[in-house]
Amino acid sequence: MEFKNIGIVYLIAGLYYMIAETICIFSVNDTLFNMYVFHTISDLGIPNGNCPFFFLMDSAFILIGLALVFANFYKFKDFIIKHKAFFYIFTIMASIGVIMVGFIPWGNPLTNGYHNLGAIMAILGGNLMLLTISRSMDEFEIYQKITLILGTIGLIAFLIMFFNMESIYMPVFERLAVYPLIIWHLMTGVYLLRKNQ
Repeated sequence: MEFKNIGIVYLIAGLYYMIAETICIFSVNDTLFNMYVFHTISDLGIPNGNCPFFFLMDSAFILIGLALVFANFYKFKDFIIKHKAFFYIFTIMASIGVIMVGFIPWGNPLTNGYHNLGAIMAILGGNLMLLTISRSMDEFEIYQKITLILGTIGLIAFLIMFFNMESIYMPVFERLAVYPLIIWHLMTGVYLLRKNQ
């Protein structure tokens, strides 16, 4: 039952994020191509910006962070056999970072630095967490292999994004760095629900 409960937590967080971002993207008066290629995810969370549903995006960030720290520390930690310290460190780093992004939206010159710090913590910490998880469980089967692939893609995309912040295509790399963590939430939810059967 405990695995089922946290599986549901992961699924709800991942699905809410996907729904929130989709609603926000479709609510902006621009093409889908432009929204995904030239606008960052943070653009959707700017209060009184182009997105009328900015609060959905910001709340999605906060929910991901809360779900991650709760589910990882409550029960998922039982699967971690090795590298526990790194698992805890990267979980906390990612959780605090993504919650900061939600509570400190982009768009205010006085707080943009904190938003950027939160984004770096969330993306870097999240993908390092995935890499750690993939090599810290007692098995290395399909779930762990996909987690490794997701973390690798996310980390490479983050590094490309970090060193090309002025590129007009930076939002593409941002999404490639963020989406692995969202996909992992959904995959882990399904994985834990199946474990509970």
